[in-house]
Amino acid sequence: MTSSAAPVRRPSLVLAWATVTAVTVASCTKSDDIALPDNPFPPGVDHRKQAVSGVEVGQRLMSAGEYELALDAFTRAALDEGMTTEILTGLGTANLGLGRLGQSETMLRRAVEEAPDWPEAWNNLGVLLMEKDEIAEATAVFRKAYALDNGESDSIRNNLRIALAKSENPVINTVQKEEFKLVQRGQGDFLIRKTP
Repeated sequence: MTSSAAPVRRPSLVLAWATVTAVTVASCTKSDDIALPDNPFPPGVDHRKQAVSGVEVGQRLMSAGEYELALDAFTRAALDEGMTTEILTGLGTANLGLGRLGQSETMLRRAVEEAPDWPEAWNNLGVLLMEKDEIAEATAVFRKAYALDNGESDSIRNNLRIALAKSENPVINTVQKEEFKLVQRGQGDFLIRKTP
């Protein structure tokens, strides 16, 4: 007996591939109401938002060791806000980081004159005086900063400790090089490092 079964037809590979591709493309299309913009360029700046303060930008740059950029940021902030004590301290500290001790001293002394009860400015002036090897005056300045701060800042306390040790034993000045910490309002402290 002969069987008259019809041969089984298998879809060709091309037809199967076309079906999978069509289903995949159909599932990838967006059916949302969100339309893509006609403009191929990225969105612009939102001018409605509040800009970050130039002082805050300067402090962030100081923390990153970018003293030249910090100096620019503090200078721009001075144009917007005037020459405040915080900006004077920032300018003085940035100049100190760049090794410009004369300019730094002018700014920091002016800052402590305008705000004699601000411990951060006194501390940074003390760091400057230690850089100039004026240890006796630096120790007095660190004591003032420590008293104004009520001993709450570890950085100011450590700077005073180092200055007292150097004033009591000046021989260790050449052998042991300590790094002093500069402090800023509200955001901790950062080390002063020499730029090459």
